[in-house]
Amino acid sequence: MSHTLLLIGCGNMGFAMLRGWLREDPSLIVHVVEPTDELRERAAKAGANTVSDIADLPEGLAPVLVFVAVKPNLVQPVLQRCGGFVERGATFVSVAAGVTTASMADVLPAGAAIIRCMPNTPAAVGDGMLVLYARDGVSDGAQHLVSTLLATSGVVAWIDDEAQMDAVTAISGSGPAYVFHFIEALTEAGVALGLPAATAALLAKQTVRGAGRLAMEADVDPATLRRQVTSPGGTTAAALDVFMNDDRTGRLVAEATRAARDRSIALGKPN
Repeated sequence: MSHTLLLIGCGNMGFAMLRGWLREDPSLIVHVVEPTDELRERAAKAGANTVSDIADLPEGLAPVLVFVAVKPNLVQPVLQRCGGFVERGATFVSVAAGVTTASMADVLPAGAAIIRCMPNTPAAVGDGMLVLYARDGVSDGAQHLVSTLLATSGVVAWIDDEAQMDAVTAISGSGPAYVFHFIEALTEAGVALGLPAATAALLAKQTVRGAGRLAMEADVDPATLRRQVTSPGGTTAAALDVFMNDDRTGRLVAEATRAARDRSIALGKPN
C-alpha cells in the first residue's frame, strides 16, 4: 500500500525533495500546497496532486507525513491550520531553518509527532546533507520512512540533541556557500595567473568536485590525503605554507562558523 504524503511549500527545497521521492517511488501519493502558480504547475508536472491553499485539500486527507517547507516566519501560521492532521496520526517534518520543535509543538495539538530537518542546497542535485532531530513521541516507523524519503536527496544523519542544530547549520547548512566562495576565489586567482576565465572556472569547480568525492570515498582522513598530494619543497607545499601559516585557514574557518552558529541561535529565539 502506497504512502500518502503532504508537502506544504514547493519552492527550491520542497521541489527537490518532491522530485527525489517520485523518481524513487512513482507510486507515492503526494499532495502539494503551493500558492504560486508557476511552482504549483511544476509540482503537478512532476506527478503531485496540487492545490493553492490548505483549505482546498481533500476532506479527511490523512497523510502519514506532513512536510513543511515554507519560510521560517510562515511555519507557525501554517501549522495553526494543520491540527486535524495530528488527530489523523501524521508526523510533521519541518525543513525551515531556525524553527525549533518546541515552537512547532506550541501551535499544534498536544502529542504531535515532530521532526526537524536541516538540509542544504546540494539536495537539489541529489547530493545534499540532511540532518534530522526527532522530538519525543516520533515512532521508529516514521523515522525510518523519513530517512528513506530524504535519502533520495543526499546523505541523512540523525542527532539526539536539538541544540546541536545550530552547529549543524554552521557546518553543512551554510557550508555550501563557503565552498562556492572558495570556488569563486580560486577562479579569480586562475584568471589573475593568466588563465582564460572559462578555463579557470572549470578547473576550480572540477577540482573541488573531485577532491570532495575523493575525501568521501578514500579510506584515509583528509589530513592524510593532503599530505599525500604535498611533496616536500613542491608547488602544493608552497601554497599550503600560505594557507596554514599560523593556522590562518583554521582560525578563519572557526571564526566564520562561530558567527554562523551564533546567528542561528539568535534566529531561533522567540521575538
